Amino acid sequence: MTNTLYGFKSCDMVRNAMKWLEANTVDYALFDYRKQPLDPGILDGWFERAGWESVFNRNSTSYKEMPEDEKSGIDEARAKELILANTNLIKRPVLDTGKELIFGFKPAAFARALGK
Repeated sequence: MTNTLYGFKSCDMVRNAMKWLEANTVDYALFDYRKQPLDPGILDGWFERAGWESVFNRNSTSYKEMPEDEKSGIDEARAKELILANTNLIKRPVLDTGKELIFGFKPAAFARALGK
């Protein structure tokens, strides 16, 4: 299975992850969810494998700018709805090795997961 990096090219963290993957000769495919819609099934898989709170980015500008009443009571179903409407609410980048999901660019975690 190919490693897949999810995010969008204009994100600094995604660009840093891409540079790291290339410098470490790791084959990967970039899924740019600003250019193609994220399949709800992928999101369901992430939620199942890592838990919705690992995916949902409460530190994003998009989350911080949400009205307070929309922030209260977020559960898995609401997180999915919000993420599908605004992918900026995903911690990024997401590296899916097929065996492991890593949210955010963490060189040590990338190296461990990819055997580098």
